[in-house]
Amino acid sequence: MDNLDPVREKITELTDRLTRYSYAYYQEDTSLVSDYEFDRLLKELEDLENRYPQFRLPYSPTQRVGGEPVRNFKTVYHTVPMLSLGNTYSREEVAEFDARLRKLTDQDFDYVCELKYDGLSISLSYKDGILVRALTRGDGVKGDDVTGNVKTIRSVPLRLARGGNYPDSFEIRGEVLMPRASFEELNRQREEIGETPFANTRNAASGSLKLQDPAQVARRRLDCFLYFLIGDSIEEKRHEKRLELASSWGFKTGRYHKRCAGLREVFEYMDYWEKERENLPFDIDGIVIKVNDTSLWPRLGTTAKSPRWAIAYKFKAKRALTRLNEITFQVGRTGAVTPVANLDPVSLGGTVVKRASLHNADIIKKMDVRIGDYVYVEKGGEVIPKITGVELSRREAGSRPFDFIGKCPECGTALVRKDGEAGHYCPNEENCPPQIKGKLEHFISRKAMDIDSLGEGKTEILYEKGLVRDVADFYDLRYARLLDLSNGVVSFKDKTVENILNGIARSKSRPFERVLYALGIRYVGEATAKVLARHFRDMPALMAASFDELREVEEVGDAIAGSIVEFFSRPQERRIVERLAAAGLRMEYEEMKSETLPLQDTVWVVSGTFSRSREEMKRLVEYFGGKMQSSLSGKTSHLLAGDRMGPEKLKKAQKLDIPLVSEAEFYTMIGGEPSASLFDGQADMPGRQQVPAAPALPVQGDLFDGE
Repeated sequence: MDNLDPVREKITELTDRLTRYSYAYYQEDTSLVSDYEFDRLLKELEDLENRYPQFRLPYSPTQRVGGEPVRNFKTVYHTVPMLSLGNTYSREEVAEFDARLRKLTDQDFDYVCELKYDGLSISLSYKDGILVRALTRGDGVKGDDVTGNVKTIRSVPLRLARGGNYPDSFEIRGEVLMPRASFEELNRQREEIGETPFANTRNAASGSLKLQDPAQVARRRLDCFLYFLIGDSIEEKRHEKRLELASSWGFKTGRYHKRCAGLREVFEYMDYWEKERENLPFDIDGIVIKVNDTSLWPRLGTTAKSPRWAIAYKFKAKRALTRLNEITFQVGRTGAVTPVANLDPVSLGGTVVKRASLHNADIIKKMDVRIGDYVYVEKGGEVIPKITGVELSRREAGSRPFDFIGKCPECGTALVRKDGEAGHYCPNEENCPPQIKGKLEHFISRKAMDIDSLGEGKTEILYEKGLVRDVADFYDLRYARLLDLSNGVVSFKDKTVENILNGIARSKSRPFERVLYALGIRYVGEATAKVLARHFRDMPALMAASFDELREVEEVGDAIAGSIVEFFSRPQERRIVERLAAAGLRMEYEEMKSETLPLQDTVWVVSGTFSRSREEMKRLVEYFGGKMQSSLSGKTSHLLAGDRMGPEKLKKAQKLDIPLVSEAEFYTMIGGEPSASLFDGQADMPGRQQVPAAPALPVQGDLFDGE
């Protein structure tokens, strides 16, 4: 065998270089290389590691994409118990906390104030500068070993810089959280595949870190802030300096903490962040106040649950008490059944709340919510109003626990609940009215077939009149029947019918990946549809793929693979696909020619209002070779700035030195303002194989005579 030292050296060199680039990006907001160059080097390293696994280093950045799935997390005892902090909601109790500490010690001291991140507590252990274990808090004495999942979080260093002055062995604790941009994107993806969105970033972060597939965790784009060093050999006694020390080793400690000399400065810090927290890219629910001098911590001691040298001041959530009149149920297009609390109207956070999601049967049972109860509703930092508790003192005598329904409220089919899932589903996909109407509305939606001449109202009329019962029926619509339609309120006139039929005709030019997304396969969102289209190239190959073949595709896990196999195993779905193909919809993937794209290797964020919709502007960026980001970062190359852009986004762009591009400047970059036909199906996109758009249909003649 040839001498493999050059291979080992190359793997080490690539690992070190990529680690340095990641540190600069995630800890210093600095991009040392382009996304393209980083991805190229990462692919080179991955290929070498696959060929020579004996040389793969334990801190290789290839672990960021996720390792093998785990079935159960191992429980491990903490070396030092993870205590929770005592909470307070009043300034008076903060003052009492200060007075109590000053009685317990005979020397002066100051505080360090920090943000109270709204996420999941984590403890990281390092040996010789390498991450060896990550544990959740659990019950405080022992937690779950989630090392494989934590390794996918890019702000967590897998290896500290060589030659650093860190101890041989130490522990650092902090919080895993989900940034708002990641949260919004995750909920958008869940809604488009028919899943119930997460109520808040804390639940999303906690649920993500407990996923059994690290590759799925990697796609959730979690973040991690560290704030507590543990180790006998750490000589620095001031907590403020320990945070600076941890930052110098490569940990993300944030720039938000502040040394406060006394209560006045503590209160100023609290007041500042109570107002400014909405401008942060992540959620916080309060402020943590710690004695700065760690040598005082043992003297001040702990209670059974909490340290005496720290306290958490929690912001008051926007909360109201109101009566729960009824629990109703919504059935989504995938059959997901969501319980909804119908409330006496109550003002909360500037809006009137009448309804709140109860999410699933487990939450109803855990809170013991009953009809007629007076319940607390919160909206503090939450996307969706939620019920947080019951006022038991006002519970009516004789009230009974709420029994979750066993049958679909729309079609009467017995509900099912799959292993490992919290929600109930109606399995009657082919005959449950809200599922059918939901699939029809999804099919015509902007990101799917984009038949803008048909809306929710017209589609419902077509369904109620029996003209459309599945998505292939849209392509069988005829002029005469549409013109005769009337539901007593809405009549379809000549122009309306012409617009509907022309919109349907134009939809035939949509690319294969959008046809696939439009089918509404459970778990197959817009991004997954693109991946599947690129991999299998055409619909027959995808329909014939086995579970194992699907599982080999990047970003396709067990749930997605199983859902696709199940979907195409149903004769009715296969017939619908055959009818769509016969109608002229595209069933093959068309490759982009990247060398003709003017925005190649650029990364964009779109903000503000434009002459087109913001969604269309994002599509233009991607059409011309650019990549989209949901929030600004060191990797962003351009900010496409429209009218009424948020001031915080502008401030961050200036801080990161990201150039602002106006709508007019953008059109110049892509060679002129594109015609409206670009949004009719990408027929005139640069770099895509040119296929003539379907012609507009006439409004009279044999084609429309009868069915």
